[in-house]
Amino acid sequence: MSEVIWTALALVFVLEGLLPFASPAAWRRVFEQALRLTDGQLRFLGLASLLSGLALLWLFGP
Repeated sequence: MSEVIWTALALVFVLEGLLPFASPAAWRRVFEQALRLTDGQLRFLGLASLLSGLALLWLFGP
C-alpha cells in the first residue's frame, strides 16, 4: 500500500511539472490569473478537482 501512495505522489509531481517545463510563460499567466481569484472561487476549483479525482478513482481504481 505504501508503494502505491508514493507512486501516486510521484505521478502528481510529474503532472504538476509538465506545464512549467513545457511553457513557462503560459504557466506564469495561469498563476497570475489564479492570484486574482477570490477565496470562494479557489475553494470551488479545489472542490471540483477533488471530486473529479475521486470520481476517476471510483471509475478506474482497483
